[in-house]
Amino acid sequence: MKIKLDDLIGLPFIDGGRDPAVGFDCWGLSSEVFRRYGIELPDYKISCEDASRISNQIDAQKPYWQKCEGEIPVPALVVIRFAVYCDHTGVYIGQGRFIHTRKEVGVNIDRMDHPAWAKRIEGFYVPGVTRQ
Repeated sequence: MKIKLDDLIGLPFIDGGRDPAVGFDCWGLSSEVFRRYGIELPDYKISCEDASRISNQIDAQKPYWQKCEGEIPVPALVVIRFAVYCDHTGVYIGQGRFIHTRKEVGVNIDRMDHPAWAKRIEGFYVPGVTRQ
């Protein structure tokens, strides 16, 4: 399934951003990309500055996600660890690439094997369990 994503490239990073007319934070962008694939993700209202709370939320949500083994499906949530915490997400879009957004960069596409990311990617996940 080919999904249009090029209209997202270059949108600014906005903490708490959930609107393509304004900008996205990493979770807002991940939710938008999944939505374009027909998958609605839950929303979390956590500032990008609160790395420990983001990490705790990611850990708390892991039972609802299936970790991908072997070939990575499209879309898959990319969970990234910058230091101690897993506090950044993007979406795997195929061909070794993922889309994400960061401060001062905005929405962009990077390669998973780029030295800046290869050792920071904690794993790939797809929604797997329906929550009550």
